[in-house]
Amino acid sequence: MNFENAHIKNAKVSPANIGFYKEYGYLVAEQLLSVNEIDELRMETAEIFRGNRGHVDGLVDPGELTDQEILKKYIAIHFPHKISKVIKSYLLHQRITDVLTKIISPNVKCMQSMLFVKAPGKAGQSWHQDEYYIPTRDRSLTGVWIAIDDASLDNGCLWIIPGSNKSGYIMDRVPNTSAEYADVDTVDVSGFAKENIIPVEVKSGSVVFFNGYTLHSSQKNKTEDCFRTALVNHYMSAESMLPWDQDGKFDPTDDLRDIMMVSGEDPYGYKGTIDVNRPYLRPETLKIKTSL
Repeated sequence: MNFENAHIKNAKVSPANIGFYKEYGYLVAEQLLSVNEIDELRMETAEIFRGNRGHVDGLVDPGELTDQEILKKYIAIHFPHKISKVIKSYLLHQRITDVLTKIISPNVKCMQSMLFVKAPGKAGQSWHQDEYYIPTRDRSLTGVWIAIDDASLDNGCLWIIPGSNKSGYIMDRVPNTSAEYADVDTVDVSGFAKENIIPVEVKSGSVVFFNGYTLHSSQKNKTEDCFRTALVNHYMSAESMLPWDQDGKFDPTDDLRDIMMVSGEDPYGYKGTIDVNRPYLRPETLKIKTSL
């Protein structure tokens, strides 16, 4: 495995990058966003969790608390782009969509944003495939993980199993017994060679792209004073419909139209779009779409 091809250089996607993504299911664009852009995202994160961008059920009165004291009370917020023009603008970021049009399709739509604020001591996410939660018809689902803070082994960076996307099927979920993870279930990855389970440590401003079938996780933040904040957005080909009921939140559908085009043309534009998702706080212990 030539890990050099996993890295996008100078924000330019090479044929070798595209080949690596198809084979191994992820790419890393180091410091794709500027320091000023990351500062903007960091300030906007505080404003959102202070309630200054709109009402979200469960947000507490910030009072005289500092930004760090506020952020320690939360895990993540889903769909922040619904109330934040800044977050919404990063869904459309040109350097990000330039990559997406090379690895997905010239026609790309976004259907979700998530803003994670993993504070010191907070557990991570267990092994999972995003496609399990967000089903597409053509395996085009792509996660875009923007590091607002440096992500290290100590504060709970991403872990990825390169090549786990190749099977093209959803792996069975089993009960989670590890204190590293907040979820009630996980995927048993013991069948993968340990040397093929790798951490993805990145600097602030870096962006990790990964396929919806690629197994990934993140461990507990073991630091005493370092957050691991990240903006994670999900995209897919506009050519594919989106049969996503959001774990029973909506009636079953062949094509959820609460989407935003970020590049190219929408073949289903004649259907129009809807605005049904509202921002909500992620619970500390996650139990969604599980038969356990």
